[in-house]
Amino acid sequence: MYGAILGDMIGAPYEFDQGDKTKNFELFDRRKWVRYTDDSAMTLAIAKAIMNVGPGACEKTMKAEFVRCMQDIGHRHAGGEYGGRFAQWLQSDNPQPYGSFGNGSAMRVSAVGWIYDSMERTREVARWTAEVTHNHPEGVKGAESVAAAIFLARTGATKDEIKAYVTEQFGYDLSRTCDEIRPTYHHVESCQETVPEAFAAFLEGVDFEDVIRTAVSLGGDCDTLTCIAGGIAEAFYDIPAEFITECRKRLPDEFLEILDAFEKVKKEKA
Repeated sequence: MYGAILGDMIGAPYEFDQGDKTKNFELFDRRKWVRYTDDSAMTLAIAKAIMNVGPGACEKTMKAEFVRCMQDIGHRHAGGEYGGRFAQWLQSDNPQPYGSFGNGSAMRVSAVGWIYDSMERTREVARWTAEVTHNHPEGVKGAESVAAAIFLARTGATKDEIKAYVTEQFGYDLSRTCDEIRPTYHHVESCQETVPEAFAAFLEGVDFEDVIRTAVSLGGDCDTLTCIAGGIAEAFYDIPAEFITECRKRLPDEFLEILDAFEKVKKEKA
């Protein structure tokens, strides 16, 4: 999950179209607010939930734990950064899905792509992570597509194979280049207008760092966009060791414990 968290951190200072739409910027600029946001908090909440109940848990058990972990971590971390409806959901005594197609379902799902041995199970659990809040078909599609891409990348698929699968299975238009997207792209928080752009950044990037830089250069909701692109890129490329060091500097102990436990699970799967 380092890729998703790094994408969140590096993209955060440029959210709300605050960047210059360039790939040439200081990744960990000391003058800017480079730290985790709600995207990382919810990514880690999903990972913790899966580890708590075990990857083979049934739908009811797993969804209940997703809700519990998301509310628990959401109450204590990244306060004030959650969207209005999701913030209400976090505070609810009886949280229910609310038909959202926001990109939150896609940005928090990366853990699912690493855990399972089949595409069928990967997509099933990804769907569950979305449905506790983002049960609109587009919200579910965003989560499933990102988890599927991570599964494919970590199991040896080429970029052409990943692109073909995502296009055929989910109907996203991945024909646009980042140069075509960049000039008119703006801050938008739907899966429909964030997930394809994140895929474009991943597909064009030549290594992990280049994927991150390309995603940030598109602008828009680029902490979330870069979180998604970085999560996929981690499964395809090596992350530079110095990036891992910078990431860990910016996380509280509770998050490091979740991340370390999850990395152990990943190594056992390898």
